[in-house]
Amino acid sequence: MRTLILLFTILAFSAISNAQEKINWLSFEEAIALNKENPKPILIDIYTDWCGYCKKMDRETYANNIIIEYVNKHFYAIKMDGEGKKDIRFKNHTFKFKQEGRTKYHELSATLMNGKLAYPTTIFLNEKEEVLQNIPGYLSTNRFEKILAFFSNENYKTKNWEEFEKNFQSKIKS
Repeated sequence: MRTLILLFTILAFSAISNAQEKINWLSFEEAIALNKENPKPILIDIYTDWCGYCKKMDRETYANNIIIEYVNKHFYAIKMDGEGKKDIRFKNHTFKFKQEGRTKYHELSATLMNGKLAYPTTIFLNEKEEVLQNIPGYLSTNRFEKILAFFSNENYKTKNWEEFEKNFQSKIKS
């Protein structure tokens, strides 16, 4: 009986300790609704199912505990399929899936990426849902930590990137 109680306790503790081990991804609509109630920056990961670097970023960068903690604490995080078929309403406009010949994309992802369809792309919006920056390409854990710190604490308002990067202290062990 004591073994069963011990096993149950270990499993319960394990479930609680694993609760923070992934990013709280939201749909676009969920993040916008939460931002209306409690404004904070929004991070959008635009990916496609066929993108190898998107999968690598999920596996390595977004799986890092420091990145997970940073994103969950400071951002509303959206994982958005750049070729998603679901209509999304944003700022009084309905964005739709488009296919032009062999090219297929979602209008909102194309808009956020300024028409440059590159996957993965990470987009940062401020609390007013305005695009601060879009960053195309794979981001390593170390690089992404700096970028998150730059946008999460509004450092971008008072420092240029070079100054910020020079003085940045990483929490990630290399």
